[in-house]
Amino acid sequence: MSHPAPRKRLGQHFLTDPRILGRIADALVITKADTVVEIGPGRGALTEQLLARARGVVAIEVDRDLAKLLRARYAGDDRVTIVESDVLKVGLGAAAGGVPYLVAGNVPYNITTPILFHALERPRAERAVYLVQREVAERVVAAPGSESYGALSVNVQALASAEMVFKVAAGAFMPPPKVESAVLRIVPRAQPLVSEAEEAAYRTMVVGAFGFRRKQMQRVVRELWDLAAAEAAEILGRAGIEAAARPEVLAPGDFARLLRARRG
Repeated sequence: MSHPAPRKRLGQHFLTDPRILGRIADALVITKADTVVEIGPGRGALTEQLLARARGVVAIEVDRDLAKLLRARYAGDDRVTIVESDVLKVGLGAAAGGVPYLVAGNVPYNITTPILFHALERPRAERAVYLVQREVAERVVAAPGSESYGALSVNVQALASAEMVFKVAAGAFMPPPKVESAVLRIVPRAQPLVSEAEEAAYRTMVVGAFGFRRKQMQRVVRELWDLAAAEAAEILGRAGIEAAARPEVLAPGDFARLLRARRG
């Protein structure tokens, strides 16, 4: 069966090395009881590895030609469901049929961050493994005070634990991307640092704070919420945060306390 050519506008880079694909599937720790939602199955190379380990796979593919190819490939196999759609318009929990599920995907580099946060919407997957740009993986797992640490690190780590499992060289893809990739594993926290009701405000606050990452928190809080110096100092005091600290050294839990201190 002939394959459609990769589409640059969709950020398509296909991974075909079965050894690497197998390692990605293994990183998800799949059992025969699991349903896996696959983001961007492309030509189905990772789909095969997932299907060999799982009860079933729900594959979400935006490319019409690739979705057609996948439907033909898995016609008659009731373990595979092909959803032709933009993943950002699909509720992943609903796509999984309302049962506990896992997520895997070779994620387009141009929309990686929106996909990561979309996949952290409730009901969350029990585990997720993504093939992403290495720089993005480094930012997600970065520790406070490190060069890569920023709003993405904080917002993901408030909801989940994250680890970079292994790196993948550009030459493993067709066509090769201009950057190295990495496999990122994300496991939602049993007790997130912020509640569902707090998530949107937390994310907005964190992104705003890192817009002033070189400024001290006294100034950051004043700018974020248009406060007088005394009000900012009081909020920081309630949160247990030093006025002279900078956003880049605060842990996700520090930002959670700051949000609640602001709310009184």
